Amino acid sequence: MTNEIPHEAPAGGGLFGEPDAKAGAYRVLARKYRPSNFDALIGQDLMVRILTNAFELGRVHQAYMLTGVRGVGKTTTARILARALNYELPARDGKPAVTKPTVVMPELGLHCQAIIDSRHVDVIEMDAASHTGVDDIREIIEGARYKPASARMKVFIIDEVHMLSKAAFNALLKTLEEPPEHVKFIFATTEIEKVPVTVRSRCLRFDLRRVEHADLVAHLARICDMEHVQAEPEALGLIARAAEGSVRDSLSLLDQAIAQSGEGQTIHAQMAGAMLGLADRARIFDLFEAVMRGDVARAIENLQDQYNEGADPAQVLLEVAEFTHLTTRAKIAPDAPMNALPPEEAKAARDYAARLSMPALSRAWQILLAGVAEVRASPRPLAAADMVLVRIAYAADLPTPDEALRKLGFGAGETAAPAAPARAAPSNGPRAFSAAQQSAAAPAVFDAPAPAAGPRAQFARLEDVIARAAAERDIQLKVALERDVRLVRFEQGRVEFSLSPGGAPQLAQTLMRRLQDWTGERWLVALSTKEGAPSIAERAAEKTRAREQGVAADPLVRAVLDRFPGAEIVAVRSGEDAPAPGGGEADLVYGGDEQDEDDI
Repeated sequence: MTNEIPHEAPAGGGLFGEPDAKAGAYRVLARKYRPSNFDALIGQDLMVRILTNAFELGRVHQAYMLTGVRGVGKTTTARILARALNYELPARDGKPAVTKPTVVMPELGLHCQAIIDSRHVDVIEMDAASHTGVDDIREIIEGARYKPASARMKVFIIDEVHMLSKAAFNALLKTLEEPPEHVKFIFATTEIEKVPVTVRSRCLRFDLRRVEHADLVAHLARICDMEHVQAEPEALGLIARAAEGSVRDSLSLLDQAIAQSGEGQTIHAQMAGAMLGLADRARIFDLFEAVMRGDVARAIENLQDQYNEGADPAQVLLEVAEFTHLTTRAKIAPDAPMNALPPEEAKAARDYAARLSMPALSRAWQILLAGVAEVRASPRPLAAADMVLVRIAYAADLPTPDEALRKLGFGAGETAAPAAPARAAPSNGPRAFSAAQQSAAAPAVFDAPAPAAGPRAQFARLEDVIARAAAERDIQLKVALERDVRLVRFEQGRVEFSLSPGGAPQLAQTLMRRLQDWTGERWLVALSTKEGAPSIAERAAEKTRAREQGVAADPLVRAVLDRFPGAEIVAVRSGEDAPAPGGGEADLVYGGDEQDEDDI
């Protein structure tokens, strides 16, 4: 298909069939150059190919669902599709008559101009945002019973269909599933997830894509030629990038740029950037380099200059984040094409990618992503942006955890030393016993075999009861047994325990009923005045504290804590849970007051 905008000049004299009476009123570019056939529709080649094949094969569906972001042509496509369904031409000049639906519409047919102007009696458009109720749908259902007045088919176009109420959707279902042969439905929505699946399943769905940057720039250039407007390619590139794939947004911005440049003037990139609130790309590169070098003074001065010239601090940081992303992509895939970028920007991204490390780029991205939100929410955006730059500059050259360990004097072989059993750890630490010794000394709660399913289960210990509760998905009872039960005595038919602080007194009655249901026998469950053994949760917490104490005594860990004041041990993972890189039994996670583990 071609992307040329057709110059149709119907008898009315106006472009796309609009009458001369409207010639005095200015029409915005988004309306003036709205496509009237599939050849003029840009960026939706897949949908056009599917519809072309379907119409040629006579496989015309009864309902269509068009979805996508704003400005990609949902309503326009719906009108073109309505025109294709009702396209008719009489035989003339030796050409045969067109009497069936077709997507090939080289000229205006009998009904085309009325459909383009949204005034055809058999093509009914409804805005679901203002007609949400059952009564509005009832009118559609009643109208569907009657044959079209003049066209081949009666087409109902419902825009923003997700705004219909639940009752309205339900009222439409039967007619949508089995409509009369002369009725077609076309729905358009920006929020497809809000449309009930019962409606979606009855429609042929097309997801209209964002228009590619290159296609959008070419489209803007063609319109500038037709409007006799001079524009720099860089300026059109900035407008297309700001539109984010939306044709309508790009044309609205082009309208604004033409008005700003004045009659007979060229749209320059600098002017377009100022209109869009964008910063000079060269200054963005300088700012990026300054913060990554740790030159805070130069970075703040750069931002101040851009702010004085009208740039938004949050937008500046957002553009630095976008360039960080481009640089990261260039580092990961240096040979990947960057056709949508200006050559100098692509070259700069590849140059920085070769000089910067992946951890530095990753840290910069994380800080910028959080910083943009902070700047937008701050009453003093410039000051907040300055602090974000300071944070990046000081974090840019921080070592990674393995580099920090090497700088502390521990070699690659010694990095894995904490994972091995610590010789200097106290006897109650997590490394004082091997895994087998720990298992023999204190059997794990979840190592107990689950009792066999059935009414005659036997429970030899409390852990068996907990396992059965988990198997029965009685999570509330399982948690209560682990957290609140301080066991005094457990034997067949009798359980005696005291409650932990905050435990529910009703736990004894609940446990007695569950035990009788599971075993088919009567159980005596009583609350005791004795202290009882620590609960399972208390034993686990004590075990965790002991492990942390043992880790804190390790020489390597002690050295890290001394070198980074304010750092603390937040978790200890044993080799049984997740083997450490060195094959040992512990994996340490460190956290400080200001940064995450990337700061270590």
